[in-house]
Parts: sequence; C-alpha cells; structure tokens
Amino acid sequence: MAIKNLSLETIGLHVGYKDYSKTTSQQIPYKKSGVLTCSGISIFGDCSKTSGKAVVTIGTVDSVSKLPFSDSLYVLGTSKFFDDVYVAGNQRITKDLRVSGTTYASVQGTINVQGWKGFDIKHPTKENHRLRYVCLEGPEGGVYHRGRTRTNEITLPDYWKDLVREDSITVQLQPIGHPQKIIVKEFDNEKIIIDSENTWIDCFYHVYGERKDGERLIPEYEGNTPEDYPGKNDQYSIAGYHYDRRTS
Repeated sequence: MAIKNLSLETIGLHVGYKDYSKTTSQQIPYKKSGVLTCSGISIFGDCSKTSGKAVVTIGTVDSVSKLPFSDSLYVLGTSKFFDDVYVAGNQRITKDLRVSGTTYASVQGTINVQGWKGFDIKHPTKENHRLRYVCLEGPEGGVYHRGRTRTNEITLPDYWKDLVREDSITVQLQPIGHPQKIIVKEFDNEKIIIDSENTWIDCFYHVYGERKDGERLIPEYEGNTPEDYPGKNDQYSIAGYHYDRRTS
C-alpha cells in the first residue's frame, strides 16, 4: 500500500504507548497526544517555528508541553551520520572526542587567552591539592633564547621588551674549546653584555625569562579540580584536565 500527498495537521507527534494518558516506564500521562514533543515535526515539508525546510525539520518544544525538559531532540543511544553535519549553535562534549582524518579549524573567540600550553593534574604528593605547569613544563610562563656568540653582546629578539619581565631574566654561558673567564656584566630585556679576561669569546648561551603579558602562574594550590584554581582560569588551556578522571 502506498500513500502519497497526505497532509496531517497536528500540534505534534506522539510515538509511544498507545494510551498516551497512561503512566508507563517510558511516558508520563497527557490529556492529548502531541504535547509530548515539539510543536511540529515535518516530513518533506516546512516547520514554521524554526523557518526550516528539510527532509526532516524539528521545531522548538511546544510552550504547553508538560515534559520536564526543553530539548527539541533527545537521542538515547548511538547515532551515526554518513555525510556532512553543520552545527550553528554551541556544543558541549562531556566525554572523549575522537577524530580520524584531517582536522581543520577556523577559530573565533577564546581558547586560551595568553596562548600558554599547560596541564593541570592531581598533586603527586599533597592531598587535596593540584599542580599546574605551563610549558616548558615549569612553574612559570617561561620563554627562552639560545645560541652561540663570539662577541661580548647577545642581542635578544625585539619582542622580548614587551613580552618578558626584565627582573626575571637568567643567563647561562658555556665556553667552547678552552676555559674562558666570562661573566654576565649587565643585562636587560634587549641585550646581554658579556665581560671576559680573554681577548676572545666563544660560547653557547641560554637566556630565560618569564612572560609578563598575563598574571603570574600559581603552581600549587588547594583544591580538587581545576575550577578551584585561585587565579584566572581563562588564561590557560588545560590539556590534562581529564587525566585524573580516567579509569583503568
């Protein structure tokens, strides 16, 4: 039997127990069918409340619905999509997300205000405490500049003056080839001046500093979750947030 060009007008669609006024494990009683779901479900048609047109269009929940929730669509169980899916609203994912294939992202908004990569885990030795580090996996927003010099001056990148706290800078020098009596004579966040008793200089250098474009990290704090962090949580991307929630 085939039915074509059939138009059925209703305030909704009830799929469930044949007696929709009876309480069962899967429904609660209503005076009439239709109020169980959204105000319109359209097959090959139009749903006026959402101004949508598609093979299946689901509108918002009817204002007279007595359901204890307001989801337009609720699926309990596994769902599969075999073609493109477009999402125009916000999403909240409460479990792992697995992606196979290339991932492309065009981001507007805030993922991580300062661009600091970090992890936040249960404290390894203190009960009811957590430990938060940012790369280079240290208790600060650290940056470094390294290289080799044969002169008495190390020029730092021009962005350091606006990025690094001057009073946080430390310098390590490693002579190359022969012992050299070299010291750091003076420094700021633009250059390092080396002094030597030799007539020549040849050394490796490492210069470290702490970023100043955000509040200072609080490495150890009392709490049980990252929400207990006493500083600005939006400054960090906590890649390890779920590490201590996983079960074996």
